[in-house]
Amino acid sequence: MDKFELQKLRDLLIEGVAERLGFQVSRHKCLCPFHDDHHASLTFNVRRNTYRCFACGASGGTIDLVMRYLNKDFLDACRWLADVNCIILQSEHDNLPSSKPFDAKRYERFFERPWLNEEARKFLFEERKLDERVVRWCRLTSWKDRQGVDWLQIPYYDRQGKLVGIQNRNLVKGATPRFRFPQGSECGIYNLPVLSRLKPGEAFYITEGCSDCWAMLSAGHKAIAIPSATLLKRKDVEILSTLYTQLSTQFHMYPDRDEPGERLFLQLQKVLPNLVHHQLPTGCKDYSEYYLSTKRKEGVNMKD
Repeated sequence: MDKFELQKLRDLLIEGVAERLGFQVSRHKCLCPFHDDHHASLTFNVRRNTYRCFACGASGGTIDLVMRYLNKDFLDACRWLADVNCIILQSEHDNLPSSKPFDAKRYERFFERPWLNEEARKFLFEERKLDERVVRWCRLTSWKDRQGVDWLQIPYYDRQGKLVGIQNRNLVKGATPRFRFPQGSECGIYNLPVLSRLKPGEAFYITEGCSDCWAMLSAGHKAIAIPSATLLKRKDVEILSTLYTQLSTQFHMYPDRDEPGERLFLQLQKVLPNLVHHQLPTGCKDYSEYYLSTKRKEGVNMKD
């Protein structure tokens, strides 16, 4: 792990990290978990990306918060942050210049004839209510490891359709790690091949993760997913800017219904001035939940 990877973890939105840990953040404050707090004395400085409790003195950044709350050492805290935010870390014993590149030829055959086991089909079709055509388009497949754990295998392609990375998602609820990445995987913008189907001036949706992207595609919209604005590479920003300037693409987004989601929208709007904000209904924290709520309503109407 090098200084650039550490900086990615430190740049994660501090309030977003707190919420992933289960804190109820409101107006940059929450109850401090490090002492018997009844008055929301833990505050977040979004400009400095830090936290501090004015009662017990706890303070620090993203990694410090995870270390203290989960009682992890530095490396384990970094791994936890990387895992829940889909950030790929090189081994702490490797240096980036000498790390092995992604071996696309080794994995391409897995996606030529995608196969979904029972757990994957349950997750995608029963729980997520996704359109089977979307699952086929995204070439999702599945596998079982030596411990009998079921994984969903998610391929990442570049704009030309070349396999550049893989995200393996653990299908056991609450299990860790949630994600695994083959060495050298580039998992930046997801679903880039859809760009070849975009027409000038067409509506295009930006989502905050693969699951939201699948839901948006299943709802009949063209969409991509990004890990976070702070993790966008320069080439990714150039791709989005080119769509804006050359195709007059109309960008849309349903930010997650929390402060980090709103900040992500504002960060992207700096690159895409015409990005349209859509408000999620009350009770839906992300687009996937909104999509599921619409599918449930459709089911009720069909019964009536």
